[in-house]
Amino acid sequence: MTPIDRYRRVRSRTEAFCGPLHIEDHLLQSMPDASPLRWHLAHVTWFFETFLLTPFAENYEPREPAYRMLFNSYYNGVGEQWPRHRRHVLSRPTVAEIVDWRHQIDEQVLALLGDPTEEMLRILEIGLNHEQQHQELMVTDFKHGLLQNPLDPAYSTDLPRGGATASHGEFTAFEGGVVEIGHRGDGFHWDNEGPSHRQFLESYELASDLVTNAHFAQFIADGGYDNPDLWLSDGWALLTSEGWRAPLYWRGDGTVATLGGRRELDPHAPVTHVSFYEAEAFARWAGARLPTEFEWEHAATLAAPAADGTFVDDGAYHPIGRAAKSHGGLRHLLGEVWEWTVSAYTPYPGYRPPDGAIGEYNGKFMNDQRVLRGGSCATSRDHIRITYRNFFPADKRWQFTGIRLAK
Repeated sequence: MTPIDRYRRVRSRTEAFCGPLHIEDHLLQSMPDASPLRWHLAHVTWFFETFLLTPFAENYEPREPAYRMLFNSYYNGVGEQWPRHRRHVLSRPTVAEIVDWRHQIDEQVLALLGDPTEEMLRILEIGLNHEQQHQELMVTDFKHGLLQNPLDPAYSTDLPRGGATASHGEFTAFEGGVVEIGHRGDGFHWDNEGPSHRQFLESYELASDLVTNAHFAQFIADGGYDNPDLWLSDGWALLTSEGWRAPLYWRGDGTVATLGGRRELDPHAPVTHVSFYEAEAFARWAGARLPTEFEWEHAATLAAPAADGTFVDDGAYHPIGRAAKSHGGLRHLLGEVWEWTVSAYTPYPGYRPPDGAIGEYNGKFMNDQRVLRGGSCATSRDHIRITYRNFFPADKRWQFTGIRLAK
């Protein structure tokens, strides 16, 4: 696929998710972690204007200089940012104006790509992968805003569902030793995936499949949310203060709220929207633990899994446990839900962030976060890879996060 074709494909998918929405739906914001869809649309356009057109297009003049501040997320090297928790109050530019601006930027980027330099193509690939990350955030942020409504409104009532098969709780054993961790080769990867380095692992076992709704329901029925012995201290404090009694969007009557409306809870589908604390407590209750990110990557490297789980390309916007073959004794390593690991998000040995403002993308967040692996039903199929390191604070539940056990 040419750079121009890839650019058109990624950019069109961003707008496609917004297509069925009413104009007022673009204003939804339910918490400081989330942003309205209108802001995401503008921000991924801001990225190409800021990092591609401004430095490389001859005599480039921004359409609106204030956009540089309004749609800057956290790049201090670029300048000021509009406060994240107040993004929902921006009634201007309108959605129509943002879309018009996007199309104007697209025309200029495509013209620039008629004769690209190697550096332009590097920034372009970063920008497209960045936009794919925001496509995922658009799904999860919009879902959280929409489902604060007690009516549980649907984004679409015609989304795919079902097809999951029961997990039988088997484990696959892996031999320990010194293994190679991190991205190797010439393909695109984020800076936090390298450099490749050696890691010693004790022998371990990894669950053959993801934890299901039925298995997590047993944890609840057995008093999992009432037993402080199962919980880390911070997790128990959050459970108590927030009143957690089940994963986010479970409604207590055997149903779960999804972007396809309220549905019967599928017992065989992967459990999702759980925090690291819930995942860790469940693992302890199950007589197991969470894997380290190095165990996960080592097992996935040996298994060489296909991306045959549920991804955003499938349009389900929910983990449905697609029928998937076993790869090296493991299923659903890629897709369905981001899998919590016990590993703290820290730099690999020898890591250095890239120079300039674009180097702020990953390195400065290496604090108080946990690593997740494998992608989810909101991830693009061509965006995930075995070495991909996602990261979130331990209390977050609005992403499609789930559990794979280890021993």
